[in-house]
Amino acid sequence: MNDTAAPARPTTTTRVVLPGLVEPEGLEFVTEPVVALRRGQLLVAVEATGISFAEQSMRRGRYFGQPAFPFTPGYDLVGRVIEVGPEGDSGLLGQRVATMTKTGAWSEYVAVEARDSVLVPDGVSSEEAETVVVNGVTAWQMLHRTARVKPGQTILVFGANGGVGGILIQLARLHGVRIIGAASPRHHDALREAGVVPIDYADPELAARVRELAPDGVDAVFDNVGGEMTKTAFSLLARGGKLVTYSIITAVSGGGPLMLPFIKAIAQALLWTALPNGRSATFYDLWAGHTARPARFRRRLEEDLGRVLALLRDGTITANIAARFPLSETVAALRLAESRTLNGKVILLP
Repeated sequence: MNDTAAPARPTTTTRVVLPGLVEPEGLEFVTEPVVALRRGQLLVAVEATGISFAEQSMRRGRYFGQPAFPFTPGYDLVGRVIEVGPEGDSGLLGQRVATMTKTGAWSEYVAVEARDSVLVPDGVSSEEAETVVVNGVTAWQMLHRTARVKPGQTILVFGANGGVGGILIQLARLHGVRIIGAASPRHHDALREAGVVPIDYADPELAARVRELAPDGVDAVFDNVGGEMTKTAFSLLARGGKLVTYSIITAVSGGGPLMLPFIKAIAQALLWTALPNGRSATFYDLWAGHTARPARFRRRLEEDLGRVLALLRDGTITANIAARFPLSETVAALRLAESRTLNGKVILLP
């Protein structure tokens, strides 16, 4: 697969730099020599990267665990391997890979970790694959590994129109699950077309509306809001149901220290799970085990992203691309992504 010859090694690369707490217009472009690879690394010519809520939060200094300024954003990428590090697998040369990077992907050429990279099958464009790297792994693992939702059950998804939510509802539909999707009313028609029962996430009667749709409670809730909404979400669970929190938008969008809301969320999940009511809660962390259990992390990444990419290749699920911009127009792309008017992911094309 992907047997196109690798291009020649470049001498320089241009990358986008976030210098500090700036508006999108404050992003900088830097051209510099391409770094020498370490063992376990691949040099990738980036074909597609993207803008997610993580990078938008990083711009405001509100992403938990982000590096010190200045740095290059970019949580994931798809590109072609043009060099392997010392003692690396030369069979990867010329192959396309999808890589989770957390930062650094907004660049023409990137040194990535081979252990965080998965081969992209033929029949999937790099742009399509980019929409399901981090988002697809997150959605698959939350649905099948964390909540372990069964066919015929009912779930409530907050941010159903977002990058993770959009893939999650496709995977859930494929699995025979009924979906209630919380989103802004402007996205409700699209959700209905996707087979989702939409509700307004800002409706003060949201809980009552969910109880009308699921009188016995929902079997799982996927929550990216946090705060008081998380408490409401837990109250809507059926016996045996599970609340999965995967972001705290109320914390990263506001001010104050970031650590405390996450500690509170994890502690609250542990407390709820200990209660004798058959319901449980957890905080999903995409990177859990990356350092402590690297072999298992790699195995699950390859399995789960591989499944999602295969579904994309077969047309079983579809990529939702909201807009495409060249890397040179990252400022305009970020502005559009932050407008909150889109349904899908903004793709950057170096």
